[in-house]
Amino acid sequence: MNKALAVTACAAAIAAARAIKRNGVISDEEEEGVEHETVLSLTNLSKTYPGVKALKNVSLDVRRGEVHAIVGENGAGKSTLIKAIAGAISPDAGSGSIVVDGRTFHSLSPHEARELGIEVIYQEFNLAPDVSVMENMFMGFFPDKSGLVDFKGMEKHAREVFAMMKVDIDPRVRVRYLSVAYMQLVEIAKAITRKAKILIMDEPTAPLTNNEVDLLFDLIKRLREQKITIIYISHRLNEIFDISDRVTVMRDGEIISTHDTSEMTREQLVKQMVGRTLGETFPVRKREKREELLRVEHLSGRKVKDISFSLHQGEIFCLAGLVGAGRTETMRFLYGADRMESGDIYYQGKKVRVHSPTNAIALGLGMVPEDRMNHGVSLELSIRHNIALAIIRRISKLLFINSRKEKEIVNQQSASLRIKADSLNTAVKKLSGGNQQKVVLAKWLAANTEVLLLDEPTRGIDVGAKQEIYKLMNELTKQGVGILLISSEMEEVLGLADRVLVLFEGKAMGFVEAGTPAFTQENILTLASGYA
Repeated sequence: MNKALAVTACAAAIAAARAIKRNGVISDEEEEGVEHETVLSLTNLSKTYPGVKALKNVSLDVRRGEVHAIVGENGAGKSTLIKAIAGAISPDAGSGSIVVDGRTFHSLSPHEARELGIEVIYQEFNLAPDVSVMENMFMGFFPDKSGLVDFKGMEKHAREVFAMMKVDIDPRVRVRYLSVAYMQLVEIAKAITRKAKILIMDEPTAPLTNNEVDLLFDLIKRLREQKITIIYISHRLNEIFDISDRVTVMRDGEIISTHDTSEMTREQLVKQMVGRTLGETFPVRKREKREELLRVEHLSGRKVKDISFSLHQGEIFCLAGLVGAGRTETMRFLYGADRMESGDIYYQGKKVRVHSPTNAIALGLGMVPEDRMNHGVSLELSIRHNIALAIIRRISKLLFINSRKEKEIVNQQSASLRIKADSLNTAVKKLSGGNQQKVVLAKWLAANTEVLLLDEPTRGIDVGAKQEIYKLMNELTKQGVGILLISSEMEEVLGLADRVLVLFEGKAMGFVEAGTPAFTQENILTLASGYA
C-alpha cells in the first residue's frame, strides 16, 4: 500500500470510529475506559553495571494517550529506564518483562522498539545537519516512486506534518541552518512521520525560550488528543504540573510512587525525589556592595552592541534576556573565547586585554559554559584529571606534576562539592549531569578563581543538585568571589541576582536591582521583549 492510500485508509478508520461513537455503539463510559488502556507495562526490570544497580525491579504502567512524567534526581535511573524501553540497552537477563500493546518481551532491540511505535527525543539530537529537514524526517524509509526516491511526495508529506503541528519550517532547508528549538520540532516531526505511538521526551524544554515552550506544550496537547502517549522527563517541576496527567518518582534506581499530578504538591514531589525535605530553594544572602572586580565599557562584537556594566566582590550579577539576546556572546568575549570588535575591559581597576581563555584564567576568571558536555569537561578523562586541568602549572615543576599536591587539591574539592562516583579515577562521561557540572565547578574552585562566569549552571540537573549549587554560590560570594550569571529560569534570576542587566538583540535595555520595586518578573520580561 502506498503512502497516499495508507493516509486515506487511516482517515477512513478515524471517521468510522467517530461514526460508531455518534451512533451509540461505544458509550461514554466505555470511551473513558479506553482512555485508561495500558499501552506500555514494565514488570520487575533490573539493570546492573559494574558496582552500580541502575534499575531495581522497576514496575510501571503507562496509559494510552496520557502525558506521563518521570522525575528524579540525576542518577535516579531515568535515563537507564528510557534506554531499556527504546531498546538501547538490555535489562539484566531474566529480570522482568516489557509489554507493548499486549506483546511481551524480555528485552527490545532498537529496531523492535521502532516497529512497536516507540520513539525517543534525547537531549542530544539525532539529526544529520548537512541534509534537508525532510530527508531527516524520512531517514531509513524514503518514499519511492518507480524505484527512485520520491522527493516531491516526501516534501508534500513533510509539509502536511508541519501544518498539523502548526509550525512553519521549510522541509527543503538543511538542518544545520535551524535554531535548536526548530531542530527539536524536526525531531518531533520525524517521530510523527514514523507513526509513533509512544513518544519519549528527555528534557525537551532545556534549550527553548518561554514562547517556544508554549508552542511545544500546545503541540503535546494535540498529540495527546490523537492518543499518542508522551513519556515526559524534566527537572523543571512547574512543567510537570503544567503538562502531565500522571507523574512517577524515581530514586536510586527504584520507583518510589506514581500519582495523578493533580493530587501532588511541589513540596511532596521534591520530598519523594530527594528522600528528605529541602529548605528554602534560594539561600538567604547578605547583599552588600564591595570593591569592583570587573568593569566592561562599550563592549561590541558579534550580536553585542555597546554594552557596559561592572561586577563587584561578593556580587551575583545576572545577564537576562531571551535566547539570541547576546548574553552568551558577552560572556565569551570576557573569557577570551571570541574576539570582541571594540570596547574596554578593566580587571581590579586595571585595563586588560583578554585575547584567549588562557589570558582569562591567568587573570583569575573561570567560565562554566552552557554546553558542559562539549566545552566544560573532557568526557574521556577522569574526575581527577578534569579538576586538575586549570592548575597544571601551579602543581608542576619543569615537566613533572606534583602528584601529592594534585591529590590533596582534588580530594578537597570533590569532597566539598559531594561529587558522587566510585572513584576519582572514574571517567566524567559516566557521571550524571549534576555531577558533571560539579566537576566543572570544582576545576575553577581549585584554581582560586575570583570572577566566575556561569552560563545556565543548573540546566538539566535535578532540584537537589540545584540547591547544592545555589549554596555553593552563596559561599563563594561570602569569600568575595564575583559571579556573572546567565539563567533562562526567571525564578533563579529573582532568587539569586543582586543586579540584573537585561539585553535585547545585543543591546542593553536597562538595569534592575534586587530590593527595589522594579525587581519583578514582569519588568524584566518587558525589558527582555525590547521595551525600555
